[in-house]
Amino acid sequence: MRLGKLPPELLARALGELVHRDPRVRLGPRPGEDAGIVDLGAATLVVTTDPITFVSEDLAWYVVQVNANDIAATGAEPAWLALTALLPPAAAERDVMALFAGLQAACESLGVEVITGHTEVTDAVTRPVLAGTMVGLAPAEGPVRSDGARPGDALIVAGAVGVEGTAALAAEARAALIAAGLTAAQTHAASSLLREPGISVLNASRSLRRACRPHALHDATEGGVATAIRELAEASAVGVRVDLDALPLLPITRGVCHALDLDPLGLISSGCLLAAVAPEDAGPALARLHGEGILAARAGTFTRERTLIATDDRGERPLPAFDRDELARYVEQRAG
Repeated sequence: MRLGKLPPELLARALGELVHRDPRVRLGPRPGEDAGIVDLGAATLVVTTDPITFVSEDLAWYVVQVNANDIAATGAEPAWLALTALLPPAAAERDVMALFAGLQAACESLGVEVITGHTEVTDAVTRPVLAGTMVGLAPAEGPVRSDGARPGDALIVAGAVGVEGTAALAAEARAALIAAGLTAAQTHAASSLLREPGISVLNASRSLRRACRPHALHDATEGGVATAIRELAEASAVGVRVDLDALPLLPITRGVCHALDLDPLGLISSGCLLAAVAPEDAGPALARLHGEGILAARAGTFTRERTLIATDDRGERPLPAFDRDELARYVEQRAG
């Protein structure tokens, strides 16, 4: 199979094999949902898991951020992390210590604590692979799911598109970017996006929740912002009209994607949070986001007709579909 996520149809069939009997599980595994919800009465837990496989630098930072994002995309607060670290035989003790120092720094930045995990040296991997499982606590009013968008809702995109993919490509494809004409300063700027504006959506989630009660939230990860919009609309059984020109896209991301012949709409986009909000809440939500220094835009409207439409200065067409992330496509092409 191709690198990246399982095809949606295969994933749906595979998840259909799972049996669910525990009534405390309010949301189990399903396409388009990145976290499960467990109601314990006194508290509601939100649980997610994500590995880091496409990058070799800043692994600990990535694994904490992307797992916390899945928690934040339910309106919950990340709290506890369990970590599996698979290390190749070539790993040295200093690598292990540096990894765990980075892990602690990343956790402290978000108020998360590591509570358990597993470490293993194995020849099944050729470079370190980290897989995290994170648990968060939902607010008193309950978590926000990704299937609550309503016709007429505004699509808010908070955070720049393709930041994670841009940073990963700057690290993994620096030579190719230089050969394509980017300067060393530009590749450095691309790699620094990992920390500024960063790949966390926690502050965006908090800002939105201070401004209004979102009907749906979803973070853009593998498959990029186009896939995330598609997942949110399909989970909610609505359509959407997306203004591509309104999407917050940094010039450096455009430059990196152009140099490598990639589409930023399909590039892994941790750091980008989608929200469906009532139309009257769109203005206050954007004002709050902008006031807290978060790049954001109203980029579309959800519709009753279940069509997925993209518009820009060239006109109207179907929302682009990506059967795998553009980063995965690049890695596969380079390996071939």
